[in-house]
Amino acid sequence: MSEQQSKLSEQEMKTYRVQGFTCTNCASIFENNVKELPGVQDAKVNFGASKVYVKGNTTIEELEKAGAFENLKIRNEKEQRVEREPFWKQKENIKVYISALLLVISWFLGEQYGEEHILPTTGYAASILIGGYSLFIKGLKNLSRLNFDMNTLMTIAILGAAVIGEWGEGATVVILFAVSEALERYSMDKARQSIESLMDIAPKEALIRRGNAEMTVHVEDIKVGDIMIVKPGQKLAMDGTVIKGTSTLNQAAITGESVPVNKTVDDEVFAGTLNEEGLLEVKVTKRVEDTTLSKIIHLVEEAQAERAPSQAFVDKFAKYYTPAIIILALLIAVVPPLLFGGDWSEWIYQGLAVLVVGCPCALVVSTPVAVVTAIGNAAKNGVLIKGGIHLEQAGALKAIAFDKTGTLTKGIPAVTDIVTYSGNENELMTITAAIEKGSQHPLASAIIRKAEENELNFNGVTIEEFQSITGKGVKAKVNNVMYYVGSPNLFEELHQSIESDRKQKITEMQTQGKTVMVLGTEEEILSLIAVADEMRESSKEVISKLNNIGIETVMLTGDNKRTATAIGKQVGVSDIKADLLPEDKLNFIKKLRSKHQNVAMVGDGVNDAPALAASTVGVAMGGAGTDTALETADIALMSDDLSKLPYTIKLSRKALVIIKQNITFSLAIKLVALLLVMPGWLTLWIAIFADMGATLLVTLNSLRLLKVKE
Repeated sequence: MSEQQSKLSEQEMKTYRVQGFTCTNCASIFENNVKELPGVQDAKVNFGASKVYVKGNTTIEELEKAGAFENLKIRNEKEQRVEREPFWKQKENIKVYISALLLVISWFLGEQYGEEHILPTTGYAASILIGGYSLFIKGLKNLSRLNFDMNTLMTIAILGAAVIGEWGEGATVVILFAVSEALERYSMDKARQSIESLMDIAPKEALIRRGNAEMTVHVEDIKVGDIMIVKPGQKLAMDGTVIKGTSTLNQAAITGESVPVNKTVDDEVFAGTLNEEGLLEVKVTKRVEDTTLSKIIHLVEEAQAERAPSQAFVDKFAKYYTPAIIILALLIAVVPPLLFGGDWSEWIYQGLAVLVVGCPCALVVSTPVAVVTAIGNAAKNGVLIKGGIHLEQAGALKAIAFDKTGTLTKGIPAVTDIVTYSGNENELMTITAAIEKGSQHPLASAIIRKAEENELNFNGVTIEEFQSITGKGVKAKVNNVMYYVGSPNLFEELHQSIESDRKQKITEMQTQGKTVMVLGTEEEILSLIAVADEMRESSKEVISKLNNIGIETVMLTGDNKRTATAIGKQVGVSDIKADLLPEDKLNFIKKLRSKHQNVAMVGDGVNDAPALAASTVGVAMGGAGTDTALETADIALMSDDLSKLPYTIKLSRKALVIIKQNITFSLAIKLVALLLVMPGWLTLWIAIFADMGATLLVTLNSLRLLKVKE
């Protein structure tokens, strides 16, 4: 649970969704307004996720009143999302149309009778009042509290323009400001859509069988242990375990994998995935709020509330920047007329233009929009980034350490080679599998799996006098012949020595990182079976991509040096560390951090937890199946697929670039506009275009992060 909620959790806390936030400043005003409502003890707004957490008693009507300054719409968290009306149909824009119409009419009247005439002046004044009414109320309220935000700056500038007789420009500023606010709202909503769309993935109802009755039940009322019936073409509403049926499921919504996965009895399935073929019966294992999808949504929303380092810097900067702009505007308006005999109305006008251009909106929104967009895009692609800080750190990584077993490799031993010296390969494999059936060794399961793949009838073989030879292998009689299956050392003892060609073959396979098992009798060696932990198909390509973008890749493993070297060379990592205990991995990560500062550790989240925690960015594999991975890692790859890693780095680097561009651009455009004051070229028109243009460009630039694909 995040800090912002833990404060509120002692008493029942209600969560509401908010629609219509344009900037972090409006969010903090709304938060303060809610705190002042009767019956509310505390409130916290999450701008990125568009939520408000309220402790105490209040109604949606009261909350909407608190957000009336921004026309905020409030709904219960569990209510379906309501699509916002198109920009041109929104009620709050009707007064802007009237205002714009009055502006155009007044301009024509001005051309006809002259700008100073009472008719155009009255028209402009009416346009200012109708279009800027709500803006003035906010601005004057803030002014009385000495709270200088953009509404205050705009109010002073527009009223000031009217006072010095620039009615037309004042009216134009009102309309441009209203248009740009609506566009900002639209683009912020677009940035949040990636998360909102996640909420609509899982159905809200499911077909449940209780006893002999089948009924459609809302997800809130489904209990753990209920049997859910999922027809082909339907999405799963809940997490569970398949108890009947076989089908392929498209898990893209959870894991980002586009290839459907086969599911049969005892397999785990997730809410929000699509059943493509067969009829499934699923036993529900989690309540709706505990499903993997709910966890993803919850973690992503928490992540968006967490400030990225650059956002913290910008917020601090804006705190001092706004008062500085007001002082500068005052000096520009007063100093030239007082000290150098300048024209009062001309310099007051310049001062007002500085107020407008100095509005910090673009700067304040530059980071959160980029963070919200990037985290949302990642979640849709099966990567869970748990906060702006981790997004920025992932973009700055210099080295990545990988656990070997289960991360670079599949973690399941498989038969890679069968070399036969005497007799038929299938017959010998059948005998080996029949003998190994009695063994508990993990390598035995690899041989049995291989025999099953080749459809060999090893269960029909009669085994007699089975005996385990501790640490070396097993022996048993088949058709009155005593067979031995075990390590080469067993046969060194049994035969005194192994023939040179066979010994050479064994050494060759061991050098490739394979474990060799031998089948033979007391007289001869019949076949060699090599077993190895198979590499993931994606490992080599992923490591190569990371090496190409200048990231040092290191493999950490508890395995012996020979096997580690073979796998490490095959996969192409730049460094290999073998024979490591969990604490050795931890110490190595610390050493790597002192060398590179920014280091990631990729593991499966269970035995790698200490190393994951010690790295700058802990990346867990297969987050969809394990709660540990979701809890301990900073980034979770929801599928068991390493290929999401280069995409994550690419997205994070792009986000860093865009954040830097946004901050630089929003400051540069203000600087250029302020320089226009010197020759007296800065007009209210240019000022409003510079400010609003900067805000819109920053937002649109951030939305480019939605286009980053694998």
